[in-house]
Amino acid sequence: MAELSTDVTRALVGAGLEVRADAGTRSMYASDASLYRILPLAVVRPRGVDDVVAALTVARETGVPITARGAGTSVAGNAVGRGVVLDFSRHMNRVLSVDPETRTAVVEPGTVHAVLQKAAAPHGIRFGPDPSTHPRCTIGGMIGNNACGSRSLAYGRTSDNVAGLELLTAAGVHLATGYDPSGVPFARGADDLVADVRTAMSRHLSTARTEFDRFGRQVSGYAAHHLLPERFDLTQALVGSEGTLGVITRATVKLVVDAPVRVVVVLGFPDIVAAGRAAPAVVAHGPTSCEGLDSRLIDVLRARRGPDAIPPLPNGRAWLFVEFAGEDLEEVSTRARRLAGEGLGEDAEVVDDPVTQARLWRIREDGAGLAGRAPSGKPAWPGWEDAAVPPERLGEYLAAFDDLVSAYGMTSAPFGHFGDGCMHVRLDLPLDRPDGTSVMREFLTESAELVGGFGGSLSGEHGDGRARSELLPHMYSADAISLFGAIKHAFDPDNLLNPGVLVEPDPLDADVRPAGRFPVRNLAMAYPHDGGDLAQAVHRCTGVGKCRADNSAAGGVMCPSYLATREEKDSTRGRARVLQEVVRGELPWSDPAVHNAMDLCLSCKGCASDCPTGIDMATYKSEVLHQTYRRRLRPRSHYSLGKLPMWARLGGRVPGLANRALTLPVVGSLSLWLAGVDRRRSIPAFARRPFRRTFQRAESDLKPVVLFADSFTDAFSPEVAEATVRVLRDAGYEPRLPSGSVCCGLTWITTGQLDSARTILRRTVAALADDARAGVPIVGIEPSCTAVLRSDVHELLSGDEDAALVSSRVRTLAELLAETPGWTGPDLTGTSVIAQPHCHHHAVLGWKADADLLAATGATVETLAGCCGLAGNFGVEIGHYDVSLAVAEQNLLPAIDARPDAVVLADGFSCRTQVADLRQRRSLHLAQLLDPDASRRPATTEG
Repeated sequence: MAELSTDVTRALVGAGLEVRADAGTRSMYASDASLYRILPLAVVRPRGVDDVVAALTVARETGVPITARGAGTSVAGNAVGRGVVLDFSRHMNRVLSVDPETRTAVVEPGTVHAVLQKAAAPHGIRFGPDPSTHPRCTIGGMIGNNACGSRSLAYGRTSDNVAGLELLTAAGVHLATGYDPSGVPFARGADDLVADVRTAMSRHLSTARTEFDRFGRQVSGYAAHHLLPERFDLTQALVGSEGTLGVITRATVKLVVDAPVRVVVVLGFPDIVAAGRAAPAVVAHGPTSCEGLDSRLIDVLRARRGPDAIPPLPNGRAWLFVEFAGEDLEEVSTRARRLAGEGLGEDAEVVDDPVTQARLWRIREDGAGLAGRAPSGKPAWPGWEDAAVPPERLGEYLAAFDDLVSAYGMTSAPFGHFGDGCMHVRLDLPLDRPDGTSVMREFLTESAELVGGFGGSLSGEHGDGRARSELLPHMYSADAISLFGAIKHAFDPDNLLNPGVLVEPDPLDADVRPAGRFPVRNLAMAYPHDGGDLAQAVHRCTGVGKCRADNSAAGGVMCPSYLATREEKDSTRGRARVLQEVVRGELPWSDPAVHNAMDLCLSCKGCASDCPTGIDMATYKSEVLHQTYRRRLRPRSHYSLGKLPMWARLGGRVPGLANRALTLPVVGSLSLWLAGVDRRRSIPAFARRPFRRTFQRAESDLKPVVLFADSFTDAFSPEVAEATVRVLRDAGYEPRLPSGSVCCGLTWITTGQLDSARTILRRTVAALADDARAGVPIVGIEPSCTAVLRSDVHELLSGDEDAALVSSRVRTLAELLAETPGWTGPDLTGTSVIAQPHCHHHAVLGWKADADLLAATGATVETLAGCCGLAGNFGVEIGHYDVSLAVAEQNLLPAIDARPDAVVLADGFSCRTQVADLRQRRSLHLAQLLDPDASRRPATTEG
């Protein structure tokens, strides 16, 4: 295999292609969003059609198969293969044209759905199908799987929205399909191929006329009904062929008018079966969407993100989200109210507020990721992901399927496109057991028999892939299976395109990625949410790829490094895939591929909150660095930035001397180099008097509160701590400092010095424990340090009762003030604020208390999403400056540049440093903005 990989790579490079064949890249592309893991020989990122031709030429010459891939969000294993993977998302991702007159667009296969929508939006039109992965899935991938999405009741499947294709066969034949002005289908450039397909069809006409197109979501297999002589339409027939017949290089898609008015009706039902039975009656009202959700999924979301994660829902244990759309608000609202008053469920609510609607749809869009944790608490896997039945039989099918799941001792949280009869589900298959894949095979086989008995389809929109192709005989006759083979042979006689899928399928229980147990010994972190199992933690990543999208529109952070580089290795998913190889024992901790993947992780923890499956890459990165450098020589920055609180205490004893030394040309430059700091960075000056030395506790009858004055605030920003003291006293609290010098150990954690971090944290917990036992709140100033006491302490001091108690007493300033009866902040009416929440504040602590507090002051607040880009030690380290700048340019810098007179609010020391470094602009901590001493409060406008 190694020799073949080398030969193939050499041939691809010789053809002038952009090739990646390193261990890290192959690991990242070994999986999509499915259960399967198949290492490719190489990954090619074509820059145009000529590159695709060259790759196919190499494939024919070497006999190595080709698998086309978009964003890799396939849940059926359609986008992994043993040969060469063509990643179209990197370069062939442009919208080539949008024609509002004909309502069409021409796109390359790697075009992201959301990018097409953005290009079409100024014309008031859009691409109709909208799968839940729309912020990152590609149009080529949607064509490959015949994706549908939530609004298929109005807009149909992808096959209904494609006007023409350009593709290459494995033999290198250029094929163009489409429709002439009168709507008649055509196929140009492949007369022999067309003749072969017609001949193959002539032997199976009866089957093609009777077994296909029985209901809207019958997606499994090839769309042979479009190849009948009376309607021979290659465009529609190729949609849904999962890359097994040709490689698409360009597509012309139809666009639809985007209805300006949308109203959602939420119907509550006693259970999911009742919701399924009601769906056909709902569809009779003509909605654009009818989506079903089970309380089991909602419960997972509440457990993950708290009770405020979803808006109030009508009474019930299952719900239908029904959307009506149109031109006139009154007309649309009337239709919605008519449905709500029909009495189809236990309760109903009409939602016309777009913000609340967006929150509801976000639950649905995150469904695949949220369902990655089963109601049992165990990992839940795809496999039986999107079966569909005729809508009138959905309720009956849901009941039978629940019985089957229970019979196997498993749990599930179903959801899906109930108006179309399509159900999504993840299952806690016992893949960690020795017989896990055998149980999986038995269950999926019975599931296929069940859906076949209902006249349904194994797949309703994701394709069959490696998960279900073997099961097609439970849905189709032997003659239909023979027809599929004949179609495949006509297009790809040498079986070079995505072999193992649809025709001559691989076994469904082969190459299952999470099958088995992979115990990793001597871990430094506890991984309490995964039973102490790092393998289970990194396999949380289902591959849905939300980390490849810009999540800022929803106020998210994940994943700033991917948005800066657009490289799979810099996505949360890419890193998780590499770590899955580590826990499997395929890659050592110290492998360059591992560190290359981790290098640009900012440890922002954005994924911990924004990833639907709860991946915490910051924690995993700390483990990687710990395992790699334990008892070994470390990078320079680990000794300097990683031990910064220690150096800060030393510098704070002689601040004048330390500051002068760092400003001397030679000494300063040499110091930066020795510290591993980029020379383009400035070093914050030490305060003349650290806060801890000047703080004086007052004797009073005010309620006690412990002020956790972190090392950064103490040494560099004592004015922030002083303002915090004044705010606390104004609110009726008397702050006191912990006995002795305490530290959260954050910089040791981020640099993987976890033994030292544990010692530091244990000492800090001991200093805070008596106050915690007495019920005294512990208020943090710096969000990242506060987050350590709230979250990381459980990873490093798992099972320590004092640590758990201290963690429960930790509050942010805003949280404490929100709990304080009668406290009111200053009137900031007329003050314009740009707020940059610290990433850890967003991900761990939550920023709602801060947002509510600011709203109560009367200030006009623009809250920024995303990361500032400095992220502690990351942005100052050599090699990270350009990415740090690129991250800052995503949201922070454009916002503050656009509003030079606004107050920049940034609780994080890193965030304030980034703003000062890149824009020479001052920013404030919340305590400074709320300072009751108006004479000390900084000016509320900045020039």
